[in-house]
Amino acid sequence: MARGKTAEAGDPSVDGEEYGETHIAFRKIVQLVSEFSHNCSGGIVNRASGILLHPTSLPGRYGIGDLGAEAYRFADWLAAAGQRIWQVLPLGPTGYGESPYQLFSAFAGNPLLLSLDQLVPATQLEDVPAFAEDTVEFERVIPWKTALLHRAFDAFQPDGEFDAFCCDNAAWLDDYARFMALKEANGGVEWSAWDPRFEASPRDIAYHKFLQFEFFRQWHALKRYCAGLGIRMMGDIPIYVATDSADVWAHTELFRFDAVAGVPPDYFSATGQLWGNPLYRWDLMANDAYRWWIERMRAALALFDLVRMDHFRGFEAFWEVPASETTAMHGQWVKGPGAELFRALEGALGRLPLVAENLGVITPEVEAIREEFGFPGMAILQFAFGKDPQGPSFRPHNYPRHLVAYTGTHDNDTVMGWWHSAGGDSTRTPQDVQVEKARTRAYLATDGHEMNWVMIRGLMGSVADTVLFPAQDVLGLGSEARMNIPSVASGNWRWRVKAGALNGELAGRLKKMVNMYDR
Repeated sequence: MARGKTAEAGDPSVDGEEYGETHIAFRKIVQLVSEFSHNCSGGIVNRASGILLHPTSLPGRYGIGDLGAEAYRFADWLAAAGQRIWQVLPLGPTGYGESPYQLFSAFAGNPLLLSLDQLVPATQLEDVPAFAEDTVEFERVIPWKTALLHRAFDAFQPDGEFDAFCCDNAAWLDDYARFMALKEANGGVEWSAWDPRFEASPRDIAYHKFLQFEFFRQWHALKRYCAGLGIRMMGDIPIYVATDSADVWAHTELFRFDAVAGVPPDYFSATGQLWGNPLYRWDLMANDAYRWWIERMRAALALFDLVRMDHFRGFEAFWEVPASETTAMHGQWVKGPGAELFRALEGALGRLPLVAENLGVITPEVEAIREEFGFPGMAILQFAFGKDPQGPSFRPHNYPRHLVAYTGTHDNDTVMGWWHSAGGDSTRTPQDVQVEKARTRAYLATDGHEMNWVMIRGLMGSVADTVLFPAQDVLGLGSEARMNIPSVASGNWRWRVKAGALNGELAGRLKKMVNMYDR
């Protein structure tokens, strides 16, 4: 490198290896400065706590949580509780099993989250079916709400704002709207089975553009409201996209279909998790300077202040399973794009506010990428006392400051469900459970009473910069409130908060801990 010249990403005159070493050294300096800042002003700079609650889980009379009044009430509750982060799951339109990790688009929003109160006259909402209060009955909610969304579109008059939205988002919106219209014309079957004689009408395409226009309008209004309360929105990017998605349909050249994604045997399944998503053609993406990923990340950063990067280890090496397999057991690790992808992302978008979901089979190479870019990792307190190989690093006395710690995630049982489990809900045996409980009692100095609050306090008092709790753990709910059971195809993503359950007493209890532990 010539003396006096500053190395920049994408500079063809800079040797790749030398640039990589310079970039890593720079990142370490940034990290040291960040850690030093914690020791200034009494050591309290970035400590925060927050709640994980997907909008579908909000209460309300329309069968599913949405971006309407209850979302604003929840934001007010977060502020009263001293919480500064609202974490949600992926917000896209859900496909197979209504999973937010199997989406019809990596860019679009879920129309089921639209607030009907903001879209249709009150007279059309007088005769609402008696939906369940504590669960989402997708099979009943979807046809009922879809009919009302069609009525809203019938009354919609496109204007300059709508035209500007369609123009600004044409790169993904045109493909998505046409994909959804064709999918409906073909009776909802996967795109590979579509009848080429069926066409998408201009009106059907316009309907799906309308839904996206309203989704982004409602979401950004909610986000602005939260920002006014000092609350940051934290989102989630699934590493893979669904086979049955506009992304794969419109860009088949970027994906592989001879093998699918998954993970080897783990805590949740003795046969591994066979996700079934197509794998990326990383070689072609690299040739295009990772343009698709840059646009995907750009879209996420427009929605969120922070982003959890799902299955981060898959960027270093991913578990490849032949498409003919019925479990994930017979796969192999294959190298991914590694740091090169994140250099391209940062070169285009600047420093990324990502949280690396570094759970599972984590190698030094995975951690080296995370550390190079200064992404905080994750720790799960439920995994701290069992036989998980990462267990020791999940115990609070081993936490670094630059960490996001959880009592549990959307894939875990609730704390109370986990605590009262006898085994059999994962790869834990009854004997494993007894050992785990004994270690937990000893470490947290508890007799097990109100274990959800014991674990919340354990994280609040830790040195981790950020601690997050599923709403179910604040409420002290059992396994009936679990959001997802990995490797179980149906019955997930249905839990809802009952109206009034997140009350002033719970907010006050959290706020006392926030004040006590400087969060």
